Amino acid sequence: MVAVGSLLAEQLALWARVGLVYLPRPVPAPPLEISEPVAEPASEPAVEPVKTDPQSDDGVTPLTALPPEGDLFSEEPETWPDLASCQADAVGCAKCELSRTRNSVVFGEGAPDARLMFVGEAPGADEDAQGRPFVGRAGKLLDKMIVAMGLARGEVYIANILKCRPPGNRDPLPAEAAACRPYLEAQINLIAPEMICCLGRHAAIRLLGREESLSRLRGAIHRYNESSRVVVTYHPAYCLRNPDSKRDVWRDLQVVMGELGLEPPRQ
Repeated sequence: MVAVGSLLAEQLALWARVGLVYLPRPVPAPPLEISEPVAEPASEPAVEPVKTDPQSDDGVTPLTALPPEGDLFSEEPETWPDLASCQADAVGCAKCELSRTRNSVVFGEGAPDARLMFVGEAPGADEDAQGRPFVGRAGKLLDKMIVAMGLARGEVYIANILKCRPPGNRDPLPAEAAACRPYLEAQINLIAPEMICCLGRHAAIRLLGREESLSRLRGAIHRYNESSRVVVTYHPAYCLRNPDSKRDVWRDLQVVMGELGLEPPRQ
């Protein structure tokens, strides 16, 4: 019994070091199948790019093992008194090359006191044209997901890791994510959502600072800070290309609903 207790204590300590708070309790239907998360020891930082298959679970190119210096965990983040002042600075941002190719800065939108925040990877062509997040085909699917949770779009907050569209909708570069980092940090700190839903692998690894596959990041509740926890799911654009993934997304959203005490609307 002593040996078993010791092994359990070591496992719990390992999960705490990588930011895993606890495994979620699924809401009544359908049951959520959760596999054991695989944690990487914090004492073994990667120094070389991870050589993996060119495509990850959600169809995006894997990033390097290490996030850029200061990525989303800066010790002294920039601060703004409110979202309006943060947005005003973001609109004039010229910290990276995306400022030369963008049409709009897509800051984010939604309730300033939202309990739930969605974070995607970057604006697309429609978002760049309108200056609003998730307004294209993927955005319409996200709207349906939000309604299925018993919420309205105006009750949540929606943002991206990048505030400007990468040319050709390519994957975000580490330097670009680092340049946008202060704005996203400020949004999260000012809104203080109870739950953050990361849409896609790029959003998840930038927010959590962990270079892992999306399949490993799903199925668990992660901690961003003392007030906000994170659930990871597929990006709506991935669901449009792979309709079968919508069932997995709904299971992930049910975890979020369970944590927020939400009931799906009656049909």
